[in-house]
Amino acid sequence: MKKNEVIRLCDVDFVYDDAQILDKVNVSISEGELIGIFGPNGGGKTTFLKLLMGFVKPYLGSIEILGKPPKEARKDIGYVPQGTHIDKQFPISVLEVVLGGALSLLSPFGFYPKKVKEQAEEVLVKVGLIDYRNRPFGTLSGGQAQRVLIARSIISKPKILLLDEPTASIDPEAEQEIYNLIMQLKKSMTILMVTHDLQAVINMVERLLCIKRSVSSCAPEEVCGHFAMGLYHTPIKRG
Repeated sequence: MKKNEVIRLCDVDFVYDDAQILDKVNVSISEGELIGIFGPNGGGKTTFLKLLMGFVKPYLGSIEILGKPPKEARKDIGYVPQGTHIDKQFPISVLEVVLGGALSLLSPFGFYPKKVKEQAEEVLVKVGLIDYRNRPFGTLSGGQAQRVLIARSIISKPKILLLDEPTASIDPEAEQEIYNLIMQLKKSMTILMVTHDLQAVINMVERLLCIKRSVSSCAPEEVCGHFAMGLYHTPIKRG
């Protein structure tokens, strides 16, 4: 990998049930970048993130994360999948949800060391929810719940954070809180964020990846205005 390169995909194909989901994907992402990912439904955005996590394997091509195969690099990646579901009736506190991101640090007797609990409280401070640490998770608003899930994903201090539509189904005020949090986290990690709201993120990100079976990279100022309306075409750049 090149210096400061943290993610590299070379000629990656992904096939599912004989359908070509991703075709000849070549992507390089540098340390500290905030990348927006967009494209039509079914275009391969979530599959792309799953490949980076090592949850699925490419049919062809290679993937390196921090110079290692995805599975070996997984401990350095925080991931908030789309539509993360936690039963709102299940009696679990906000702090316990965050600690769920540090299961590998449980003692042999099933307890978290004091240091890990302190880390959980630190990330709750970072996401602005320390006063909610003992509150039942099920009582939170959608935006608060999403911030808790982001806290869970960063308790292990990952170098890379993957977010799959982190502002879906929340109100505009909560959405802005999430975006403010992402800008704060950008100071210490590389972030890839799937979004359908190009207008909201276009001034935040350094670069955008349009995933529509293939992957095209462009600067925010190069993105055609059609994409904000969900109209994806080739070429993707302004003329």
